[in-house]
Amino acid sequence: MKHVLLVVFSCLLLTESFGWGANGHRATGLIAERYLKAKAKKRVNKLLGQESLAMVSTWMDEIRSDSTYNYSADWHWTTIPDGGKYEDVESNPDGKVIMMIEKLKAELKSGKLTPKQEVEYLKMLVHMVGDIHQPLHVGKPGDRGGNDVKVKWAGRDSNLHRVWDSDMIEDMQLSYTELVGFIGTTDAATVKIWQNSNARQWAQESMSLRPQVYNIGNGSLGYRYSYNNIAAVKLRILQAGVRIAGLLNEIYG
Repeated sequence: MKHVLLVVFSCLLLTESFGWGANGHRATGLIAERYLKAKAKKRVNKLLGQESLAMVSTWMDEIRSDSTYNYSADWHWTTIPDGGKYEDVESNPDGKVIMMIEKLKAELKSGKLTPKQEVEYLKMLVHMVGDIHQPLHVGKPGDRGGNDVKVKWAGRDSNLHRVWDSDMIEDMQLSYTELVGFIGTTDAATVKIWQNSNARQWAQESMSLRPQVYNIGNGSLGYRYSYNNIAAVKLRILQAGVRIAGLLNEIYG
């Protein structure tokens, strides 16, 4: 029975993709650490103890196996039709990433949380900001954020969501620290522009990438698709990290 359950769980992992994958999320956390101001860094370090933003960035995916956190299952994504806006679908019962980024930011700023709540909300916020920058976490109706778009990646069975979550990143064979080095940095003026924005705008940015995301030809993807899209992957991870830092600087500044 235990073996059967393991097989079933493995199959679920193959059909449902998460966030940026571990390396992508950890890269956003490491980038965020580099853009934290002193006061925010001190508070974050006190809250997380021996852990870093890079390490806790994957926590929200890890708790998917804990039924205690089933309530957060739909906090990773949202669905917005082509040409639509979040306001047009805000009554949608599923896909709450925008609403929850806004809510957790307000809760963390309030100073009214228990220590346990504050740590968990911080971890969730870091993760969800990463998620909303992955274009297929702001999905269009009908294909579950690209999970139902079956493709081949370098000859292996995959789906479009997983290609963006991890296939392109993993094929570079970099650790998350090496990935951050590969992504690079940006200038102070750009940091200010990126941080002077909100989750609804980040969702629109992800939607604007749909034409190139879905430009998959016959579905046999690999080097050429990565060549055409890796710059967008790098940009979205960098923007996510910078914006995580911006939120934390605002909350704890």
